[in-house]
Amino acid sequence: MYPNKNTQFLNYTLEYKPLGEVFHIKNGYTPSKAKKEYWEGGSIPWFRMEDIRTNGRILKDSIQHITQEAVKGGKLFPANSLIIATTATIGEHALIIVDYLSNQQFTCLSLKSELLDSVNMKFMFYYGFILGQWCKENINVSGFASVDMSKFKNFPIPLPPLEVQNAIVAILDKFDCLVNDLSKGIPAEIKARRQQYEYYREKLLSFNFYF
Repeated sequence: MYPNKNTQFLNYTLEYKPLGEVFHIKNGYTPSKAKKEYWEGGSIPWFRMEDIRTNGRILKDSIQHITQEAVKGGKLFPANSLIIATTATIGEHALIIVDYLSNQQFTCLSLKSELLDSVNMKFMFYYGFILGQWCKENINVSGFASVDMSKFKNFPIPLPPLEVQNAIVAILDKFDCLVNDLSKGIPAEIKARRQQYEYYREKLLSFNFYF
């Protein structure tokens, strides 16, 4: 399910690159709670797992905020990047569409500049479900459970042509919308639609389909 080399797919070569060659990888952190100037009147989004639980997986604001004084080196993580939990609730992820910071539970993935014109980050968001499952299966247990980061950096990320990425995103967006529209429906129907969505998501992200 996780190829380690490029494969021929339909009329093009489906290229895979190690995650560390696709994204800048940085750890989140928590500014000192003892310093009120880091928190009072803050406007910078600072994401925690509670944000995903409360507001879903595509986030434009956070529950808690910090001030510019709390930002190490003055640099935020860029908008349109991913956070994925590599400790505690491992594998949970979200797409962040504003400049931000997060706590240390999350590893932050921002796309490298040379790939900005060839990658749809919504596609990478959907592929985050595959990466998240892999994270759950590749854990180091010492003082506390955490993802094996040396393997994490080498996780193979697919880079199909942009038009293929866009087509996959369009299909999965429709499934996602359908599942959300049914959120107040009959539980059995919601479960069936969610299972159908997850089935097709896995098929599409395994490139087991034809356009």
